[in-house]
Amino acid sequence: MDPDAVAKAFVEHYYSTFDSNRPGLANLYQDSSMLTFEGQKIQGTQAITAKLTGLPFQQCQHSISTVDCQPSGTGGMLVFVSGNLQLAGEQHVLKFSQMFHLMPTPQGSFYVQNDIFRLNYA
Repeated sequence: MDPDAVAKAFVEHYYSTFDSNRPGLANLYQDSSMLTFEGQKIQGTQAITAKLTGLPFQQCQHSISTVDCQPSGTGGMLVFVSGNLQLAGEQHVLKFSQMFHLMPTPQGSFYVQNDIFRLNYA
């Protein structure tokens, strides 16, 4: 397993799903998962999905600038992403950073154990 390839594939899947079918992100989280979104801590699949689908915009487009990853513990992986977020109807892009702690599932895939998202203000 090439960690860089796994991280790249995960990032492509996550953001394409976020941009086109946000409720589909529920499959990537488990009840033990935690999201920190702009400082707000949210735990569990249902609560995380409710937060992401309840954001005050329906359409957006992520543009990824960097993806860095490191192996973590018992088969896990840290993935750090930076990029731009374009909201529908807005002229200016928002810069963001996001960190995922991916953990292996018994089926051989990964789920998001920890997810931290921040907008980067100049």
